[in-house]
Formats: sequence, structure tokens, C-alpha cells
Amino acid sequence: MLLQLNDITKTFTNDTVLSGVSMKIEEGERVAIVGVNGAGKSTLLKIIAKDLEFDSGEIHMKKGTKMGYLRQNSGLRIEETIWSEMKSVFEPLLKIEQQLRELEEQMGDVSLMEDAEQYEQVMARYAEKSEYFVQEGGYEIDTKIRGILQGMGFEDMSTNTVIKDLSGGQKTRLALAKILLQEPNLLMLDEPTNHLDFKTLAWLETYLKSYTGTIVVVSHDRYFLDSLVTIIYDVERTTATRYVGNYSSFVEQKETNRELQTKKYEMQQEQLKQMEDYVVRNIASASSSKSAKNKRKQIERMELIDEPLKDLKRSRMVFSAKKPSHRHVLTVKQVDLLVMKDGIKVPIVENINFELERGDRIGLIGDNGVGKSTLLKTLVNRRALENGMITWGEGVTIGYYDQEQLTLHPEKTIFNEVWDDFPTVEEAKIRAVLGSFLFLEDDIHKEVSALSGGEKARVALAKLMLLEANMMVIDEPTNHLDLFSKDILETAFDAFDGTLLFISHDRYFVNKLANKIYDLTAEGIKGYYGNYDDYVDKKAENQQLALQSSTS
Repeated sequence: MLLQLNDITKTFTNDTVLSGVSMKIEEGERVAIVGVNGAGKSTLLKIIAKDLEFDSGEIHMKKGTKMGYLRQNSGLRIEETIWSEMKSVFEPLLKIEQQLRELEEQMGDVSLMEDAEQYEQVMARYAEKSEYFVQEGGYEIDTKIRGILQGMGFEDMSTNTVIKDLSGGQKTRLALAKILLQEPNLLMLDEPTNHLDFKTLAWLETYLKSYTGTIVVVSHDRYFLDSLVTIIYDVERTTATRYVGNYSSFVEQKETNRELQTKKYEMQQEQLKQMEDYVVRNIASASSSKSAKNKRKQIERMELIDEPLKDLKRSRMVFSAKKPSHRHVLTVKQVDLLVMKDGIKVPIVENINFELERGDRIGLIGDNGVGKSTLLKTLVNRRALENGMITWGEGVTIGYYDQEQLTLHPEKTIFNEVWDDFPTVEEAKIRAVLGSFLFLEDDIHKEVSALSGGEKARVALAKLMLLEANMMVIDEPTNHLDLFSKDILETAFDAFDGTLLFISHDRYFVNKLANKIYDLTAEGIKGYYGNYDDYVDKKAENQQLALQSSTS
């Protein structure tokens, strides 16, 4: 047993986040902790990492366990360069290397050779330290650093770059690179896939699959969880339930459990109703009062079954088009994307050409910074078209979702934010739509400024639904959403009868919805039929053919 938690409880003020949580993690296991936003997943990781104290319970960790913990805030030394920060992982080995250089200087001193005994002592120390340095991989330090940095997408960046000059996403990737270099036998990762592009995600998955230690991860990336983990702890209603399998298996098992729980709950409720009716009918009767009192005691002693949470997948969230478009939806010809650099407009992508037909579901992918969001903004006229031609088809109505939610008004309530944009829609329908996006009666009076990123995303998506457009242009709709909200949104878009063009870093989402993949590079767009898995297979096939061609 590498790690064991027994009856862990944690309360913040009057809010109990974790209650009686128990976990067992064996060496070599790949474990995910999942749950809705705010369930206590990151709190649990912080408790295990000793970053946060718990109120009661016990934690037992195997002696000698070396832990690496990727926090959501990077913990990097921002004044250091990329190279010096990565080198700091090997500080003990670098000290040994310095000692070896000093011993080499001593051995080169002619006067030392005159004292055979002292010379032998220096040689012995050198041999001992040299053997340790080799065994611990001292001569591979630079190679290891370069390999990890390349895998995490830093191959084109100078290693002399100061960390404070990096973007938030780059800092996250660098922090993860540093953790991987430490090679702990317990690797704890809090949202490791945030800010990673598809190429880096694929590299990370391959690396972690061959990792010999134990992995505990909190992630909203369902594709990542399906690929990596074999044990899932579901944090719900302050406790954690263990499931064996990957994410897809967990979803099926949880649904089966929910259905069984629902049946048991309904049977007990019916039993309680019958017993309570008996008490009411007989409590005042002289002949049956004693029996009724015994029945009441029996009710009081019963262990009540909690009402199961609603099946979120059966949400009323539905995207539908008011009127269908004509068959031809969009033509894009010879479009260049330009950005300002040092006061000059320079192209980031040139010669973009593609078409959309009614019913297409296009997943737009590409490296971070290649211009995916810029292209969508240009298509919907949120950004000026520099050159080329964009032609929308007849009868096309566009619904645009911006991942930054720039159109939301912080001072408005949720209800007014939506209703002000759709004043002719009945109040009851506005409330119903917000309810389908999991905003309950009390929630709709919250101000937008007080909402989390996920809640703002759901408000913007609710407005998108009310548009009833037949062409959806969507930029990162799953950002900030928890696993279960993603499942609901996925189901809703899957039933949409219009045309979709979307950007998403969520490969599970892309896999489920896309019937074509458009890969955006600096040279333009290349299309692939099928979903994300089909795209990966086709790319691998093309690489294999190219390799065979080059060697023949």
C-alpha cells in the first residue's frame, strides 16, 4: 500500500467539503479524482500533499515515498530562466559534479602524488562519487532536460527566456516539465492538461503511460482519463466512491448505480408512506394505538436512503435551428490572417480555403497561437477581413460563442443578462432555459460579476440556445465546465440539426461531435474526414507512407 486515507473530514467555516473520505492507492496505480466543480477534488489533493490540514481522520504514506505535486498555480521561481529552473531539479547531483571537478584538480596536483596514502584517499573518494554520479544519471541531465522541454512544446523557445515573461499556459507546461524531471514515485497532478495543445497532450499521455510510478490526477479531460487511468474516485456529497476502470467505464457504472439507488429510494419512500398512513389512521384508536406507536418507532429506526442526484444527461438542454439553411453554408477563399508585430502587420496563416455544407460538424484544430480563434472572429465579422473572400450561404443564421465571454455585462443578474437580449421571449421560457443549464431558482438573481468561469460559460451558452441559429460558430465551449456539464453540452450539440464549426482542446468532445477535422497550420487548412481518432490514424498513416517513401 503506497497511500491510505481513513475517514478524512474537512470543513471551511460552516461548509463541510469532505466527510469520512477513505482511499487506498497501491504502487503503480493510475488514479483519477473526479466530481463537479466545487466538490472538493483539489482540496483532497492538497490534503494528501500536506498543503492543507484536515479536521479529522488519518493518512498513511509508505516510508520513503517521493512525491511530485503539480499545483494549479505553478510554484515556479519567476526570476529564473527556463534552463536554470529545470537544472535546479538536479541540484544534489550538480553538487556532486562540482565535487568531482574539485577532486580532479587535486589529483592533478603534483605535490599530492608525493603522498601515496593521501592520493589513494582522494582517488577512492573520486571513484565513489563518480560511480554515484553515473548511477543517478548525472551525464544525462542536459539530455533529459532537452527531451522533456521538447515534449512539452518548448523546442522553439530559448532556454534563456526568463520565466516571468512566459504566458500562463507556458508556465503551467514548464511546471509540469519540472515535475516530470523529478521522477517521483507518487505523481500528483491537478489539471495537468490545461493550456496544452493536441501535440503536447499526445506526448504527455505517451510519457505517463510508460511512467513506472503511481499517478493521482484531477482532470476535466475525459479523453486523457480514458487513455490513462484505471481507478476513479468520484467525489460527491462530501464523500468519495471508488470505481475500477477508465472514465467511460466509470460513467456506465455510475449510471447503473444511480438507477439501482433510485429504485431502492422509491421503494423505501413507498414503504414509509404506507407506514406513516398506518400510524395516522391508528394512533388515536384504543385497540390499535400500541401497534401504531411501534410502527412509529420502526420508522424512526429506519436507515433512510438518500435521494439520488438527478441524471444530468437527461437535462432539457436542446440546441435547435428555427429555420434550416440552404445546402451551401460557407465559402472561404484565399484568406490570410494577419497580426500586428512591432507595428507591422505580418501573416500568421496564409491562403486559407475551405467550404461548409449544411450538416457539417467541423472540429478546427491546430497548435496554440496558430490563429484558430482569430479565424473564427474573422468569419463572424468580429475582426476585419484583411484579404480574400468569405461568403455565407442563403438562409444562414449565425450563433457565435466567444470563450472569453466578452459580451456579458458584469453588473446584470443572470436573468436580466439573458432576458435583455431576448425581450420578446416569455419569462417562463427564459427561466426554463436557464434551468436546463443548471441554474436553479435562486441562482438566476446572482450578478454576472460574482460568477465562476464555468457559470459564465453556461450563461453565454444559454443565450446561444435562445438564438435558434442554424450555424453555430463556437470557440472552446467546454472551457471551465466540469465533467458532467461537458457531458450535458455534448449531448445537446449532438442533437443539433444545423451546422457546427468549433474549436476545442477537449479531444473527447471533438471525437463525439466532429464528422470532419480541419487542421490549421501556417500554410493554410487541410481537411480530414471523420472524428479525432480518425484524424490521428490518418496522420499516422501519412507519416508512415512518407517514411517508407524516403527510405525506398
